[in-house]
Amino acid sequence: MPDSRRDFLLRFAATALAAAGAGCDSPVEGVGDPLSRREQPLVVYGPPPDHWDKAGRTSLREIEVPFGSGRLDLDAKARAILDGVAEVLGRDTRMSAVLEGHCDERGSREYNLALGERRARAVRHYLMDRGVAEGRLLAVSYGEERPRDPGHGEAAWAANRRVVVRLEPN
Repeated sequence: MPDSRRDFLLRFAATALAAAGAGCDSPVEGVGDPLSRREQPLVVYGPPPDHWDKAGRTSLREIEVPFGSGRLDLDAKARAILDGVAEVLGRDTRMSAVLEGHCDERGSREYNLALGERRARAVRHYLMDRGVAEGRLLAVSYGEERPRDPGHGEAAWAANRRVVVRLEPN
């Protein structure tokens, strides 16, 4: 079993057990893995701009890649965003990326978790094809569990169908 899938399943199981056993509603980030620690995110739409601090590191935190309903393919907009991400990761080898697959609320929980994982893997493969090392990319799925828009219409569903590329230091 690939490490990223194993890590996801371990985090998912630990969170489910904690929530069921203690009535805890803490998010997955509480597990303590440095890749899953979430600070105040900056969500950016479109290709990442050239944000570099004085030490030569990017200050960009999160980039959203949109997807169509039930779709795994990357459209021109998504490819442009990911080309920019690949460029940023190519410039700063001290950065890694967590690829978080998300879905809208339609479909079963299992279907949405699987679809979110396939979307994250599609982004991962695209970035690997652009020269980013596999070890610097972690693909996880949150399915419908972390909506950006809690609404129940087309606009909300479109906002929730995404992969969030979270850049973090190694």
